[in-house]
Amino acid sequence: QVQLVESGGGLVQPGGSLRLSCAASGFFFSDSAMTWARQAPGKGLEWVSTIFRDGTSLSADSANGRFTISRDNDKNTVYLDMYFVAPEDTAVYYCATAAVNLKSCRTRDDCRYWGQGTQVTVSS
Repeated sequence: QVQLVESGGGLVQPGGSLRLSCAASGFFFSDSAMTWARQAPGKGLEWVSTIFRDGTSLSADSANGRFTISRDNDKNTVYLDMYFVAPEDTAVYYCATAAVNLKSCRTRDDCRYWGQGTQVTVSS
């Protein structure tokens, strides 16, 4: 019953920006921590950012301040705003949750629920 549907990916030029969205349903969204992670071709899953129920968040050092995670509890949606994107950001971006407050999805086994992902390609 839990569903996570990512959207907003696509082709973007280096230095550009975009917003990814994750529409959630089937669980108590406002009480749950939400995570963005990504996986580039031939590479392992990389944690990007997590936002908790109180609105506080953590981000990977590799983001270097370029990514901002946010949530709208009225819309059951979590966002990832990406700025100054680079080719190294090319990956499938996933939304994930354990449907509890205190769990950050650093690896696949950390959380039960994952979306299908949305492709982000950074190229000129």
